[in-house]
Amino acid sequence: MRIKKSGYTAFFICLIYIIVCGFISDKQVYPRLGIVSGLAQDSLAYASGFKMIGESVPKLLSPALTDEQFNANLKKIKAAKCKVLSCNLFFPSNMKIAGPDVDEAKVLAYAETVLSRAGQAGVKFIVLGSSGARSIPVDYDMVKAKADFAGLCKKLAQIAGKYKVIILLENLETTETNFITSLKSAAEIVREVNHPNFRLNADIFHMMREGESPNEIIEAGALIAFSEVAEKQNRSLPGVMGDDFKPYLRALHKINYKGFIFIEGNIKNAPTEMPFAFQYLSAQVAAVYSEKKTD
Repeated sequence: MRIKKSGYTAFFICLIYIIVCGFISDKQVYPRLGIVSGLAQDSLAYASGFKMIGESVPKLLSPALTDEQFNANLKKIKAAKCKVLSCNLFFPSNMKIAGPDVDEAKVLAYAETVLSRAGQAGVKFIVLGSSGARSIPVDYDMVKAKADFAGLCKKLAQIAGKYKVIILLENLETTETNFITSLKSAAEIVREVNHPNFRLNADIFHMMREGESPNEIIEAGALIAFSEVAEKQNRSLPGVMGDDFKPYLRALHKINYKGFIFIEGNIKNAPTEMPFAFQYLSAQVAAVYSEKKTD
């Protein structure tokens, strides 16, 4: 189903959502939706139905920002209609966090500032994607890279715990990085770190691009503290191309996931696409979470 200018499609999806929700018990709890749209689109996100948004570390929390700039950001966060729940783009591409060129002291000092500021700002989640920062040389020992990375992440988790922030390791795809390109491999790192402030972000968009089965969500289980989604072909918002996310949502439902699902995609026509995406994804979530779980 594609977005239509007439608005009939949006109305139809919204109607389905209302009908489906009517069959759900008042006690039914299902994932809350957010969107990575930034403070610049806070009002539109709120009007579209979202109550939570994602921003980026460079814009909001980076050590490159002066205290004055950061304090100005705090005022913007406080005035926002939506809750700024997460920030992505944790590490810049020139600050290596995996491979032979990691300057651990520099990485930890940088993370200390970012996570301290996240705590002050009330940002609960920092997404660790950072494709450039975590890419490794083609001929580098993968076993060593994973062991060293897990060791670094344990130290990052300790800092995050100090500021009551959760770092979310994100599975990426092979077009973006050559290190940790599946939910399965990301889950292995999270298990090794074994810290409550270092959890897993199940990125459904990247899973679809890599052809990864929804069963990997079930295998990861309680490691998952967050999920992100966009349509497979162009990373468009849900509803633009009409992608069916229900197999992955069904896996989340099976593990009793009741956390957050954030849309992180390319937005071409925000006033049209954002409200439609909220309606479209809400309908799929409601439909799946109203189903009876099967073994």
